[in-house]
Amino acid sequence: MTTFEALGLSPKILKALEKTALKQPTPIQAQAIPQIMQGRDLMGLAQTGTGKTAAFGLPLLHRLLDIGHPPGPKNIRALILVPTRELATQIKDNFLTFTQGTAVKVVMVVGGASVNRQAQSLLKGADVLVATPGRLIDLIERGDVSLEKCGYLVLDEADHMLDMGFIHSLRRIAKHIPLKRQTLMFSATMPKDITEIAETYLRDPVKVQVAPPGKPAEKVTQGVHFIPNGDKARLLEEYLKKHPGEAALVFSRTKHGADKLAKVLAQWGFRVGAIHGNRSQNQRDRILTEFRQGEVDVLVATDVAARGIDIPTVRHVYNYDMPNVPENYVHRIGRTARAGAEGSSLSFCAPAEMGELQAVEKLLKKSLPVLGGAPWAADVVAAAPKPGQNRGQRPQGQRGPRPGAGPGKQGAGKPSSGPKPAARPGAARPQGGGGTPSRRPGGTGGPGRRG
Repeated sequence: MTTFEALGLSPKILKALEKTALKQPTPIQAQAIPQIMQGRDLMGLAQTGTGKTAAFGLPLLHRLLDIGHPPGPKNIRALILVPTRELATQIKDNFLTFTQGTAVKVVMVVGGASVNRQAQSLLKGADVLVATPGRLIDLIERGDVSLEKCGYLVLDEADHMLDMGFIHSLRRIAKHIPLKRQTLMFSATMPKDITEIAETYLRDPVKVQVAPPGKPAEKVTQGVHFIPNGDKARLLEEYLKKHPGEAALVFSRTKHGADKLAKVLAQWGFRVGAIHGNRSQNQRDRILTEFRQGEVDVLVATDVAARGIDIPTVRHVYNYDMPNVPENYVHRIGRTARAGAEGSSLSFCAPAEMGELQAVEKLLKKSLPVLGGAPWAADVVAAAPKPGQNRGQRPQGQRGPRPGAGPGKQGAGKPSSGPKPAARPGAARPQGGGGTPSRRPGGTGGPGRRG
């Protein structure tokens, strides 16, 4: 079996690895590390939680250790671009672990923190800079950092950069980096646009793939529960009470929806926090620390948190709102069952979300097991509120003073036909379905405004 030592990594790196939980290379690490150490450009495809950070970080640091002199004022040697602050923090923390006992300097720059302090940290340069695109452009325009001597470019979670509209930022940044460089691109999914980016920025890359693009971790138990939108909060409460004290990650589509849901769950006695793009970096760091240390059991998040949360204790992922980008489903449920552990994922599907569910199942090339309700009939899907029609709708449970109150009204005043609060989640009465759940729903609906 392959070992890190057999891969030829520097003794200093091997010594740092002795203090970590990394004992043997994962498949993506075993395949990517030798290629990167040889100086090849690389396109890496692997599921989330399989060790992509070490796959590019260890060989990159191995090459940097051979240089032997400081980078120079405001200069950097290696740039790692990521789409979210959470992922940047995760990578920075991993690199700090990998570089223990070496002179390698690692700096992180992200939005939501003091740009002046970040500029100060770059005055003497850095060997590795982990950055989100927007903040890096700010620093370049201020003259606080130079990429003229950057010999390594890493694009991590490149598909999510596309989803978040960072392609234009990437083009602006790439103009400042020498053409003579080593470029590495890593992702868990492979949309068509990623191929175009690889052809633009990578030179004769080797492709390393340890799982089909878009395939979630094997040890995640998945399922779907069909439920009216206004009844989702009570259903979530039932599932959370089945696993008291176990870390759960709940995904909401909108920032406002995440805050509202977290407030309701707190009123019902759960230890809960919310994280999204409107929170400052200090707030996000504090909530993630509380979640990691077990002070918070339930974390409600938008997709900004689907990349970069590496907390092994997460056992349950709930898609309170179906993702409007099917690839995000893979990244969401990849927050559990990390590093070989087991986990579960449950998606709540309202009538207006049938289209999103079908897109996810098309990506997965399989149907999700039905754990409650039945697929919505075509007429129910057609009558579901379209974007903006249910503006102002609150999570069920905010309407009444008692946490145990029955379901409220859904949408534009129509009675909810979802489960009563005391009902078992698996016994929900489907609206528009009936009998044995069909896996070929009668119609699709456009995405509604949920959360």
